[in-house]
Amino acid sequence: MQVSSRHHLRSDAIDDLTASLADSLGVDIEGDTFELVELDGTEFDIVLVDGEKLVAYVDDEPFLTVEGANEFPPQRGLVTVDAGAIEFVSNGADVMRPGIVEVDDGITAGDLVAIAEETHGKVLAIGRAQTDSDDMLGDSGKVVSSIHHVGDDLYEFSV
Repeated sequence: MQVSSRHHLRSDAIDDLTASLADSLGVDIEGDTFELVELDGTEFDIVLVDGEKLVAYVDDEPFLTVEGANEFPPQRGLVTVDAGAIEFVSNGADVMRPGIVEVDDGITAGDLVAIAEETHGKVLAIGRAQTDSDDMLGDSGKVVSSIHHVGDDLYEFSV
């Protein structure tokens, strides 16, 4: 991943970003500096908040990175997996119904979601819901496509 441009966000763009994250995830991101880093060769652009890559734009939609979700735990848009799914999800696997132990209400197909493990509540990945929350629990089938996970290029990227 290569940086194509880097610039500080204007106050109105910061307000839009923080309002969007508050609305979708119930988190209040605070920081002194917000810097947009546009990347070549990836589907992401990232926002550095006080120098930390806490937010990513996925298809022009702001969402927390794995690091951001662990620093500012989402109150909504969370899918929780059991211990047996941790290794797979941490390596970028999509989330399957049998591994899910809890799902927040109100998730609709196409929403970005944070995927957390049940023991400590740490976020392992970010994904896109393939079905509504009321259809995520069950015995078989993929319900969340992984987009960003612990140890991937975005996670390891440093500016």
